Amino acid sequence: MDHSETPLKDLTIDNITDNVNAINSECDDPRMKFLFERLVTHLHDFARETRLSTSEWESAIRFLTQVGQICSDVRQEFILLSDVLGLSLLVDSIDHPKPPASTEGTVLGPFHTHDAKHLDNGALISHDPDGQPMLVVCSVKDTSGRPIPGVKVDVWETDSKGFYDVQHAGRTDPDGRAVVESDEAGLFYFKAIVPVPYPIPSDGPVGKLLKKLHRHPFRPSHFHFMFDKPGYDRLIT
Repeated sequence: MDHSETPLKDLTIDNITDNVNAINSECDDPRMKFLFERLVTHLHDFARETRLSTSEWESAIRFLTQVGQICSDVRQEFILLSDVLGLSLLVDSIDHPKPPASTEGTVLGPFHTHDAKHLDNGALISHDPDGQPMLVVCSVKDTSGRPIPGVKVDVWETDSKGFYDVQHAGRTDPDGRAVVESDEAGLFYFKAIVPVPYPIPSDGPVGKLLKKLHRHPFRPSHFHFMFDKPGYDRLIT
């Protein structure tokens, strides 16, 4: 069937959704067809429920345009927006359900990179001279308490000022991040600095959105960990 054969109705507020879904119904990818049908339906329902005005629609378009314009190789404002809306964590929870007694997952965040160096256990991952030194010792176990060796652990943190290495214009090599591996006892350990609380980037459109919502931009002190081993579900926490 081509588009000319798709029966359409005279457009009204009530039937425009059915018309758009009818036009999109010829997609031969079942999953994509389903996703777009639900996306269009929920977007249209939102517009009808809120009586969305043209000026509000234009403001939303400008906002999304600004989100895209500020993105770069080292800054992902769309992920930040997804995090602020709670969508990132929701999708992760749906796609990676955790069994009882397992570590809770969280979002990847916008500052993970793929250039972290693979280091031996006990190595120094942060070279910030102003940070307070600390030794991090962790263990990886299954839900029965058995150690899991050979787990690749991707770890990253900010410097003592609350900035990730990719936020510095003069960055040449990764710092405050590394990839280590759990040993036969399921242990991994490294030298780092004590994490500090920091604000998410608030100089862009998402930061302005937080201000309008009267939400603060700060995150508590933390490390990021991503655990990966064939045969196991990847964990980000």
